[in-house]
Amino acid sequence: MVFDKFDPAIWIPAQRLLEMSKWVGQGAEARVFKTYIRFRSSHDNWGPLEADIKAGCPSTPVMDDILFKHRFSKRYRHPTLDAMLTRQRLIGEARTLMRCLRAGVNVPGIRLVDVSEGCLGLEFIEGPVVRYLIPAGTDEPRYRLIFHEENDGEELDYEEIPDNISTRAAEWGCASDITMETLMEKIGVEIAKLHLIDVIHGDLTTSNMLLRSSNNDLVLIDFGLAYQSTLVEDKAVDLYVLERAFTSTHPDSEPLFASILAAYANRIGKDWDQIKKRLDEGKILHLGLNG
Repeated sequence: MVFDKFDPAIWIPAQRLLEMSKWVGQGAEARVFKTYIRFRSSHDNWGPLEADIKAGCPSTPVMDDILFKHRFSKRYRHPTLDAMLTRQRLIGEARTLMRCLRAGVNVPGIRLVDVSEGCLGLEFIEGPVVRYLIPAGTDEPRYRLIFHEENDGEELDYEEIPDNISTRAAEWGCASDITMETLMEKIGVEIAKLHLIDVIHGDLTTSNMLLRSSNNDLVLIDFGLAYQSTLVEDKAVDLYVLERAFTSTHPDSEPLFASILAAYANRIGKDWDQIKKRLDEGKILHLGLNG
């Protein structure tokens, strides 16, 4: 939350924001909500920033949707240990996001951090989850009803809806010029940008990627397991986790993942040979253990 002048009298605690929020989902570590905040200025307690007013911007309140991530307490852990782990992981995730934002990696912006309540407020990204845009191999055909003026209502005609990435993305308001090849390239580039600043995501799946509807940017999300490492082995493992996710979620996706690796290699530069070597070694080891 951003203030031009901090005033404790109008500060809304994270717990109060939780009560005002709409539940979105829950993972192993946190519950996720959607809510909104408004910025304060000296002219309007819940209006835009004073700098915006001086710049001639309208003095109407600025509403900002946020995704509210609440790391709830775990009853199976000792309260002291639970509070310590929650604090460490929340601060770690916030710092990782800040590092990514400064380096130009497409991640959600930070809107507020409340360590005492275990809450992290993030920019709400409008757009589809990438997993939805890539065929899963089990998708049923979709049809729509065709109306004819001469039809007496006794017979109904249907036509199959084209099921491709453009039509799926368009349902979320994304530009229709997105292609599967472009999407794979975006994924490879963003992961490379992440690894160039030595950030390991830790849970790369197509469920942790969004396509921003306003400009078709690929946004990486959920950095709860992220950490920093300069080791090529860790970067190779990050890629291997994504490859396994592709294999299990998107059958016959080898060409798609190959496109991701091509874009990644082009962006990552000189470290690619070593990362690829470790990635290939990891595949061989996995095949050996499961053979």
